[in-house]
Amino acid sequence: MTNVTIARSTRKSATYAVSLLVVATAALAGCGSSDDSSGSSDPLQEDEAKGGTVVVGSNNFPESILLADIYGEALKSKGVKVSYKLNIGSRETTYGLIKNGTITVLPEYNGALLSYLNKDTQPTSSEEANKAIGSELDSKLTLLESSEAQDKDAVAVNEATAKKYKLTEKSTLADLAELAPELVIGGSPEFQTRHHGLPGLKEDYGLEFKSFKALDAGGPLTAAALKGNNIQAGNIFTTDPGIEKNKFLILQDPKNLFGFQNVTPLAYKSDLPAEGVSALNAVSEKLDTETLISLNGQVQNDKKDPLEVAKTWLSSNGLT
Repeated sequence: MTNVTIARSTRKSATYAVSLLVVATAALAGCGSSDDSSGSSDPLQEDEAKGGTVVVGSNNFPESILLADIYGEALKSKGVKVSYKLNIGSRETTYGLIKNGTITVLPEYNGALLSYLNKDTQPTSSEEANKAIGSELDSKLTLLESSEAQDKDAVAVNEATAKKYKLTEKSTLADLAELAPELVIGGSPEFQTRHHGLPGLKEDYGLEFKSFKALDAGGPLTAAALKGNNIQAGNIFTTDPGIEKNKFLILQDPKNLFGFQNVTPLAYKSDLPAEGVSALNAVSEKLDTETLISLNGQVQNDKKDPLEVAKTWLSSNGLT
C-alpha cells in the first residue's frame, strides 16, 4: 500500500492527477488537508478515536471530491468538527468504510448505490429508489435528502466514431448492437463488473465490445483515451463539462440501465449530529444539475481549487 498525503494547497492539481496515480500504483491514495484534524495519511486506516469529529469521505473522481468539500464546509459552518478522507477509491471500498464508521459522510448517487446493494431492483422514480435503498442499507447507515442534481453514468462515443457510424443525439445504446464488436470501450476497472457497466449493457442491449480498457471513473484518462481514439466508447458522467468541449456524443438509454442518479449524502447515523443532518439536507435543497455542471466546469476546465469553489457556492446560497 502506498500512502500519499495531499495538502489543500496542492489539491487542485492533485484532483486531475489522482486517476493516473491510482492506475499507476494500484494504490488507494488518501488526501489530507492543512486544515483538517485527522492527521491520517491513509484513508483506509480506521481512527482509534474520532473525538466527535465528522469524517467526510469521497470516491476517487473530481466531482466526488468537490461534493465532499461542499458537505464538509457546510458542516463546519454549523460548528461541526470536520476532517477529510478524500480520493479513497470506488464504492466497493467506500461503502465498507462508511459501514464500519471509518468515514461518517459520503456523497452518493441513489441509483448507483441501489444497483450496488441490489442490482435486480429497477425503480421508476428517485423517491422509489430511495425507499428501496432504505430496505437494503446497513442498519447503521442512513440516506439523507436527495438533491435535484443528477449525474448519471453514460456511454459516450467520440466525434470520429459518431461520424463514421452516422450516430446522432437521438441514437441509443441499442444502435451499438451491431457496431460494438468493432469498438474498444473504456472506463473504471469496476465498470467491467458492475451491473451499471458491461454486464448490464450486454444484458439490456446485447452489447459485446471488441475489448475493454481499464482507465478511470469518467476522469481525465477516459476522456483523453476517447479524444485520442484509443477507445471509441467510454463511460462518462453526464455532468462532465468536457462532453461539449470534446464533442463527445452521449447515447440515449431508453431501458434506463443507468437509472436515477440523484446526488445524496450517505451517513453513519450515530456519528452525525442533528445539526449536521440539517446542514446536509439544506445543501441538497439548493443543488441542481445545472449548478453541478457549472461547479464541475470551474474545477475541471478553469482549474480552480474545489475547496474554494465549494466555499464560494455555499456562501452565495446562504449556507455558511
